[in-house]
Amino acid sequence: QVQLVESGGGSVQAGGSLRLSCVVSGSVFSGAAMGWYRQAPGKQRELVATITSGGGTNYEEPVKGRFTISRDNAKKTVYLQMNSLKTEDTGVYYCNFRFINSAWGQGTQVTVSS
Repeated sequence: QVQLVESGGGSVQAGGSLRLSCVVSGSVFSGAAMGWYRQAPGKQRELVATITSGGGTNYEEPVKGRFTISRDNAKKTVYLQMNSLKTEDTGVYYCNFRFINSAWGQGTQVTVSS
C-alpha cells in the first residue's frame, strides 16, 4: 500500500524560504510522475509543480521562478524548494502521483506572514 508523508513546513516571513520533503512508500515511485499541490484556506486544492520520472519539470504560473521541484529516486523522495515566499503561498502542501490514483497524505502546513 502506498503512503505519502510530507514534512518541512513551517512559519516564515514573506521573502523567506522553506524546503518540503515527501517520502513515498511502495514500488512505483521511480517510474511515476509526481506533483506538489497546495490548499489555501477556503479554497480547492491546486497543483503547483510536476516532475516526471525522467526529471522534467513544470510549474504553475503563481510559483514559476520561485519554486523548484526535484526528486531522489533512491530515497523515494520528492522535494519542493520554495524561495521568495509570499503570503498567498500560505496553505497545506501535499505531494501525490500525477497520474496514479492514490490516497492523500496528511500534508504539511506552510504559513507566510507579512
